[in-house]
Amino acid sequence: VQLQASGGGLVHPGGSLRLSCVASGSIFSIKGMGWYRQAPGKERELVADITSGDTIRYGDFVKGRFTISRGNAKTTVYLQMDSLKAEDTAVYYCGADVIPDSGAYYPWDHWGQGTQVTVSS
Repeated sequence: VQLQASGGGLVHPGGSLRLSCVASGSIFSIKGMGWYRQAPGKERELVADITSGDTIRYGDFVKGRFTISRGNAKTTVYLQMDSLKAEDTAVYYCGADVIPDSGAYYPWDHWGQGTQVTVSS
């Protein structure tokens, strides 16, 4: 299973970015997909995730600024980030809770390579 994330970049405070992540490979089903982030010197933290039943969680810091959604094919997840702040600067990682076609199932065991988001004036 591979996760390919895209959409990071440099944006001014108050600006917006949209992250995308596509899952591919030997997938039987996807139970959930989401985004975590890690800033230098800090622990990785939940940004948002969404289950196959459309249950959504957001990190406390989101406060209505970000929106997570899934594509029609259910193998893609998006993160619309608005009103970005300097403290949102981090590497954003896409993760997925995937039941593979074969082999053992481990919850949330698949991660993308990360995409850098930098919010700076």
